[in-house]
Amino acid sequence: MLGASGGSRLTRVNPVSKRRRTIAGMGEPARPALAVGATATSLRMPPPDNEQVAAWLRQAAELLHAQHANPFRVGAYRKAADTVAQCARGLSELFAAEGLAGLDALPGVGPGIAAAIAQMLQTGRWPQLERLRGDLDPALLFRTVPGIGPELAARIHDTLGVDTLEALEAAAHDGRLAAVAGVGTRRTATIRAALAEILDRSRLRRPPRATAGDGEPPVAMLLDVDREYRERARAGTLPTIAPKRFNPEGRSWLPVLHTARGGWHFTALFSNTAKAHELQRTQDWVVLYFHDDQGVESQRTVVTEHHGGLVGRRVVRGREEDCRAHYERVPGTRRS
Repeated sequence: MLGASGGSRLTRVNPVSKRRRTIAGMGEPARPALAVGATATSLRMPPPDNEQVAAWLRQAAELLHAQHANPFRVGAYRKAADTVAQCARGLSELFAAEGLAGLDALPGVGPGIAAAIAQMLQTGRWPQLERLRGDLDPALLFRTVPGIGPELAARIHDTLGVDTLEALEAAAHDGRLAAVAGVGTRRTATIRAALAEILDRSRLRRPPRATAGDGEPPVAMLLDVDREYRERARAGTLPTIAPKRFNPEGRSWLPVLHTARGGWHFTALFSNTAKAHELQRTQDWVVLYFHDDQGVESQRTVVTEHHGGLVGRRVVRGREEDCRAHYERVPGTRRS
């Protein structure tokens, strides 16, 4: 573990004695200089070398271990880090020559971690690690997409609440992105094409979702993860992180849950967006990040509905009709 200076801190509550212990978070690796030719609308970082990729994988393993994630997932990141550190060939060269399949073929890597490494190589960032540390800035991630500048990147995140490229692509296909001020239909098409170019090489031929729910866990599973997260957050039995955004005191307040169900891996966090703070919903809106064994990550936000026939129910935003059908099949489900 690196020292606590400059890194986030992770607080764990002992459910028996309620005595708090603090675990030093992983320090943030130095960010490389901007790539030659990078502009305000394209903030791609130079691709990391093998040593940096291995370091990021090890940091993720340590943080996942500290946040009580599945030991097999922790071990997978450690094994992949060892493989990358010992690889005689540069990962950038390997990826350029053989694509995702070349990364996937490395011993102990597999499709999920291969997709993560591909994202590191293409954008110079790894949002999953930044999220684990509590210092994810989605606006910086979106600025790696040609055509998205700093103001638009911030507006997309604040309006839609998405913070992964996969989730941004889904919004570009289902009409939500076109509704963001300053985007429109033509710009959406440009961003959609740019995202396809970035993402197609880092996923296993899975097309973007055409309709809500395609290639996602069922709403019953999403709602169950939401239930577990909120119950354990209230009980104080989850580790917490200190997010950098909207947290000037550096307080460790944001509970994090890692869990798995039916071949899906989940990370749950209360929303830390500007809108959640403005509406005082930071203890209500829950963001669920999920991916399957192919490593394609997406996200959904679960909220307590305040309008319509689902008032008082927990609802997965964007999948309201699925939630309605779910509650009709499960009569007597208590309201939040």
